[in-house]
Amino acid sequence: MIQDTLYSNNETYTSITLRNNRGSKLTLTNYGASIISLEIPNKREELVNVVVGLDSVNDYKEVSYHPSAKFLGASIGRYAGRISNGDFSISNKVYSLYHKDGVHLHGGSEGFDKKVWDVDFIDYGTNTVGFSYYSRHLEEGYPGNLEVKAIYQLSEDNDLKITYKAISDLDTVVNLTNHAYFNLNGSGSILDHILLLDCFKYLEVNPKQLPTGKEKSVTATKYDFLKPKSLQCLADFGLIDDTLIYSSKKGNSINGKKARLIAPNTGISMEIDTNQPAVVIYTPENLPKWNFKNQSVYNRFPAICFENQNYPDAPNHSHFPSSLIKAGETYESKSVFKFLVI
Repeated sequence: MIQDTLYSNNETYTSITLRNNRGSKLTLTNYGASIISLEIPNKREELVNVVVGLDSVNDYKEVSYHPSAKFLGASIGRYAGRISNGDFSISNKVYSLYHKDGVHLHGGSEGFDKKVWDVDFIDYGTNTVGFSYYSRHLEEGYPGNLEVKAIYQLSEDNDLKITYKAISDLDTVVNLTNHAYFNLNGSGSILDHILLLDCFKYLEVNPKQLPTGKEKSVTATKYDFLKPKSLQCLADFGLIDDTLIYSSKKGNSINGKKARLIAPNTGISMEIDTNQPAVVIYTPENLPKWNFKNQSVYNRFPAICFENQNYPDAPNHSHFPSSLIKAGETYESKSVFKFLVI
C-alpha cells in the first residue's frame, strides 16, 4: 500500500509498503529509490527491521544533505564509489566531474540518492515496485542521456531482489548499487553478527581511499572472512570501508552465494548473491543521532553495508572490469538478499 505522500517544491515524495504471506514487510520511498525498512520474522516469530531507516519520507531529504550524509538505503549513481582526479575519458574525450580534493564520490554533489524518482509500477501480486529516473547529458559531468530503472521485489521466500537497469544514448560509464545498512538485530550493534565472504582478494587504496590498481590477498588481514568470523573483531581493528573482490568460482564457500551474515540473537541469516564482481563493505563506527524507524537506538558499530558493484575508479584503470556501456547497450545489476531463520 502507499503509506504517505508529501508534496514539496512541485515534487511528490511517497512511501510504498509490500507484504508477503510470511508477514514480512518492505517499505520503499521514491526519494533516492531508497529502502526505508525491511521487517523479517525472527526465531521467535517477531518482526525485526533489519535495514536501518528513518521514521518518515520527509526525513530522507533533510538527512541526504546533512554534512555526514550516509546514503541510507539509497540507490547510488551514476557511479558508486570513488573516481580519481575528478575526471575520466572515453575515446580520448575527457569528462570532468564534481569532486572534493580530487575525489568524486557516489555520483557527485547531486547523485541519484538525492533525486525524486518516478514510480513506474506497483505490482502487489508479485510484491514488486519499479522506479525510474532520467539523468540528462552532462548531469554531474557524465556523458549521455541515461534512463535508469530500480526494481525491488519481496518474494514469498523472503528474498529481497534488487535490479538496476540503465541505457544511454551516448557511450558512458555506469556503476549502480544500493546502500542499505543491515543490522539483523534491529537495533544496538552488529558486533555479535557472524560474517562469511567468498572474497580472496581486496583492492589496495591510497590515503584518499582511491584504488592504487593492485589486488591484494585477504590472508592475514582484517578482510579475511573466508571462514565465519564474529564482527566483534571490528572493536579491535576498527571500521571497514573497502572493496573486496568476489571469487570467480561461484559459491566457493557459501552454497552458491557470495556472502552470509548471521545474527545469533534473532536467528536471522542473510545470504547474498549478485552478478557484480565486487562489494564495498562498510561498517561505520557510529551513526548520527537521527530519527530512526521505530525509534530504534543504534550503538557503536550499528550496521554493515554490502554495496555490490563494479570496482571503484574502474574508468581510470584499464585492467579493472570495464564500467563502459556503449550507446544503446543495456546495463543490468542484480542482487538477491535471502533471509532465513536458523
